[in-house]
Amino acid sequence: MYLQHYPAKILFALGETIRGNETIHLWLTENGYPEIAAFSNAVRGSSDAEQFLLKTHPSLAALDAAIDNNLKAYLWLKKNNLILYIIFADACRGKQQATDWLKSKNLDIFIHLAGIIRYYRENQYFDYHRKHF
Repeated sequence: MYLQHYPAKILFALGETIRGNETIHLWLTENGYPEIAAFSNAVRGSSDAEQFLLKTHPSLAALDAAIDNNLKAYLWLKKNNLILYIIFADACRGKQQATDWLKSKNLDIFIHLAGIIRYYRENQYFDYHRKHF
């Protein structure tokens, strides 16, 4: 399932887990959304979560890598026609054109998530030796 197909409450929960809400993270894991919990962990820098996603939900692994501006991930997303993920990754990195596109499509939840991800990543230290997509 692609992010745009999840219920809004699950996407809001994703945002809260990126902010560090462990209770919601556990709920996602125990209630049928382990891939959303893993994506949150990958965004927060977990190599284990990234490996889990590569095996089970490669589109989410590619999205995480694209948010990090990984060209190979962008090309994979493009090859698989995941245009929303490309635009969302750009919005996560603060590209106004991407945010404007999301707004024009009434995808406010993705604007909300992009803001959370951007804030988190701009305020965290990352291990640049982490495995790449």
